[in-house]
Amino acid sequence: MIEELNTEYVGKVFIGKLDVDENPEKAECFQVFSIPTLLIMKNGQEVERIVGCVPKKHIEDALKKHMV
Repeated sequence: MIEELNTEYVGKVFIGKLDVDENPEKAECFQVFSIPTLLIMKNGQEVERIVGCVPKKHIEDALKKHMV
């Protein structure tokens, strides 16, 4: 789903993925305790956090809310 969103929102948002098993220090830095966790950042600050499996529409709504 993340790859789909990346394709659909190319040029509008930057979407990246991080393997927390290979980068435990980053997971700790961002206080990621559950997988999957999606952090929505704006101007370098976390503006929303989505934890757990959610429908694609839920993620799209959150992205759109912060794209303005």
